Amino acid sequence: MNTSIWAVSPPSAEADALAQALGVPPVIGRVLVNRKIATEEEARSFLFGGLDSMHDPYLMKGMARAVERISEAIGKSEKILIFGDYDVDGVLSTVMLIKALRSLGAEVDYFIPERLTDGYGLKADHISVPVERGAGLVISVDCGIKAVDFTARAAEKGIDVIVTDHHRPGDTLPEAVAVLDPVLESSGYPDTGLAGVGVTFKLIQALLERAGKGAQLPHYMKLVSIGTVADVAALKGENRLFVKHGMKGLSSVANTGLRSLIEACGLANRKISESDLGFRLGPRINAAGRMGQTDLAVRLFFSETSEESAALVRKLDELNALRQRTEEKIFNEARDKVEDKGLDGRYKCLVLGSEAWHRGVIGIVASKLKDHFHRPVLLFAYEDGKAHGSGRSVSDVPLIELLDECRHLFLSYGGHKYAVGCTLSRERMAEFKSALNPLADLRIAEDSLKRKIRIDGPLGFSEVDGRFLDVFALLFPFGVGNPKPVFLAEGVEVLSEPQLLQRKHLKFLARQNGRVMEVLGWDKADWRHVLRRGSRVSLVYTLMLSEYMGEQRVSVSAEDLRI
Repeated sequence: MNTSIWAVSPPSAEADALAQALGVPPVIGRVLVNRKIATEEEARSFLFGGLDSMHDPYLMKGMARAVERISEAIGKSEKILIFGDYDVDGVLSTVMLIKALRSLGAEVDYFIPERLTDGYGLKADHISVPVERGAGLVISVDCGIKAVDFTARAAEKGIDVIVTDHHRPGDTLPEAVAVLDPVLESSGYPDTGLAGVGVTFKLIQALLERAGKGAQLPHYMKLVSIGTVADVAALKGENRLFVKHGMKGLSSVANTGLRSLIEACGLANRKISESDLGFRLGPRINAAGRMGQTDLAVRLFFSETSEESAALVRKLDELNALRQRTEEKIFNEARDKVEDKGLDGRYKCLVLGSEAWHRGVIGIVASKLKDHFHRPVLLFAYEDGKAHGSGRSVSDVPLIELLDECRHLFLSYGGHKYAVGCTLSRERMAEFKSALNPLADLRIAEDSLKRKIRIDGPLGFSEVDGRFLDVFALLFPFGVGNPKPVFLAEGVEVLSEPQLLQRKHLKFLARQNGRVMEVLGWDKADWRHVLRRGSRVSLVYTLMLSEYMGEQRVSVSAEDLRI
């Protein structure tokens, strides 16, 4: 307990001035400034911005050419093949673009490689797919930015390619008809943080508005919201708009498959949160790709009967349960290996591998181990002489930059700052570790590996009144880039003996300045050894809002405390 560093945001004239200009409590001004929202204009856009705040899709380089080529294909009844990725982001991008193109009269087919047999992205030998299916135009979604060989082969076959992606490029861009990727320096697009579904949505926006069907766009935001949260994209700029408005749309869903999925997750007839997107809906869609049956997830969104949808959802549930069991087994094995050998005391970046590990889930396990040991983690599954890796990193360590330095060792690699994938020959693993460990020692500061709780400011229980909650609700949705505000309450009295829930959580009543709140300590069972009724504590917490019988309820989620 008490191993975390508490970093309390200091008061600032800038935050106070912003709060005064907006007419909000001072601590809300501090929250906004802590999220790099410094001006009144930025704050009003953040709090109140609507869909009219979306950027013009044609600001993205290549958009005009992409729309022109797709329109030409539709006009000539030329078959279009959508090439997607097997994760939530790729699956939903595929579904969205199929629906949009069909609504415009296009002849559309799709192909998504299987994670376990095909691996990630468009490879040169994938050219057989559009050739065999008679497609004259291939559009990639959530992949393709490194498909140099594929586009070259496609050109030889007289097949055009449009790339839509959000990943970082390699040394050379593919020679495609158009490349839509906001992270490219040459893109010119003002929002570089879009997920794959976001880039696909901008293409759909341009296509539908050109056809006079812009009114259909909000329907697509439902899927964009799920894909954006599931892909852990920062909830800033357009991503925030997509998720905020997409979640509202999920309360009324016409698509039979999506409705069945929502019902199976126990989310029907209730307000859906960003947590529901990331931990209920997203994982079930993702399970299909992780366990090698991606097509199930795509079929769900095109199912026409409730019976068919229910059957597909049941299968996704089974795959998700299998994924969870597999993931838990790998996590326990990896954690025990690190702890038994004291690896977290010797290495700033943990690298582990096994022939027995399922490469469909090692990314999730890497994320959990990253949280457990608070350092970057790379896990490898060894198959057929190759090491297939997936890594996750803490917020202060851009893992992709370490991989950039080792690029000469990889058969392929890519990803984002904090989530990466790579493949190399297994016989080069020792060489990779020998290269990575000194880099990690040099590049990763010790402070980056210490758990820090960034606290937005002090907030007493009595200050959490109706007016405060009205303003607080404008900060939603929370996620990467817009984390839940974290507050500090001093001199809190524990009123009830802490109660153990499910053998891993704690619940107790606490009072400060006359206001009593229910406190929940998620995964804080160890606190029961030191916390007693009558204890006085400093409490770091977030607020939890819920509805019961039509009334809003407020409780406290304890992040840390000091007696």
